[in-house]
Amino acid sequence: MPDRPQASRRVEGALERARESQDELNAFTAFDDEASSRATRLDHEAFEGPLLGMPLAVKDLIAHEGRVTTCGSAFYRHLATSTAPCIARMERAGSVVVGRTGLHEWAFGFSSENPHWGPVRNPWDPRTSPGGSSGGSGAAVAAGITPIALGTDTGGSVRVPAALCGTYGLKVTHGAVPLEGVFPLVPSIDTVGPLGDSMDAIASSYRVLSEDGRPMEPVGPARIGIPQPWYDEAPMAVEVDQAFARAVASLKDLGHEVHSIEMPDVRPSMEIVHAIAPEVREVHRPFRERGEEYGEEVAERLDHAEAVTDEEISDARAWQGLMRSRFADAFGTVDYLMTPTVPVRRKVIGEADIAGHHYRSVLSYFTSLVNHTLHPALAMPIAGEESPPASLQLIGPLTGDLRLIALGTILEREGIVAFRAAPGWKSDNTEA
Repeated sequence: MPDRPQASRRVEGALERARESQDELNAFTAFDDEASSRATRLDHEAFEGPLLGMPLAVKDLIAHEGRVTTCGSAFYRHLATSTAPCIARMERAGSVVVGRTGLHEWAFGFSSENPHWGPVRNPWDPRTSPGGSSGGSGAAVAAGITPIALGTDTGGSVRVPAALCGTYGLKVTHGAVPLEGVFPLVPSIDTVGPLGDSMDAIASSYRVLSEDGRPMEPVGPARIGIPQPWYDEAPMAVEVDQAFARAVASLKDLGHEVHSIEMPDVRPSMEIVHAIAPEVREVHRPFRERGEEYGEEVAERLDHAEAVTDEEISDARAWQGLMRSRFADAFGTVDYLMTPTVPVRRKVIGEADIAGHHYRSVLSYFTSLVNHTLHPALAMPIAGEESPPASLQLIGPLTGDLRLIALGTILEREGIVAFRAAPGWKSDNTEA
């Protein structure tokens, strides 16, 4: 029997994998009823595009015409009358949305342990979290359900799931991808970006999402800074520290200059929380005034946002300015900054602490601060035997997304970073 056309075959396979894994992973809030017919149309019309027939999962806070957006909430059910530009661009390039992915309630957290929809589970170990807030998107890619998924990143919500699920993930320069049709958390720092199973998936998605047509910059020997004391003060798991050191050594072997760089005052602080408070409470004020239901964790965080004072907000905005100044100074002397993406490799579902620290402060240690500087950052799984792998974060200069992608592509080609699908799940490569 002849092989089915490309788009139909890939999309039907992704839908089958998504449904078969749902009971164990809970990665999706809805499957797309129109996916198969769209794929068939693409085949019959001999459509050409850079993402032809690429199954796509999208985080359930991005509007898609005719589909319901829930934001992972108890009560919000919005039937979209138009499609967000980020999805529209992916569809015009030939991708096919197969479903909407689960997330941390309102995208306001890092575990995707959702009290209303149930926890999203990590394909590497379903007892553990996939990270958040884009946990379903990370799980979908890690399990080989889709090669690309869309997430949002306000404090690490693309990069943390990418790290814990062993995928690639790009936090774009703020403003590089339009936010229209994306339910906001903190509009001044929100971003939309891809998670993927290869650097090619990340590069292709970024080109489509951003409509950035600039040529890819060639990467010669690069100057890479490891920020101190930010790195040395991290609550680091031994195996992550070892994997990071292995990546540093490999980069040096390739001829790159990798060294510590002093970045005074650059470390996580309460100003991260205070800076976002005004926008968070403004977004949720109508719902809170109506007495709508929130889960305990998000309700507590919203209460805290309400309690932040004007003086604390003023101090936090001054802190943002200082962080942006420190990063500008750093990029005057190096081409990239580099850290682990997350200091640990796993978070157990239902446990609030990791090694004596609250899980949010651990999982976001290297990610949240970057959002406040508006810079792009790329999470990549470090090649090795760890399961799931540790993750490497490269941070680039403002609008330097293509520069990040160029170096990430070299690291993948040289075997320093590599995607492995979580074992035990079907993928395009394992289908009969």
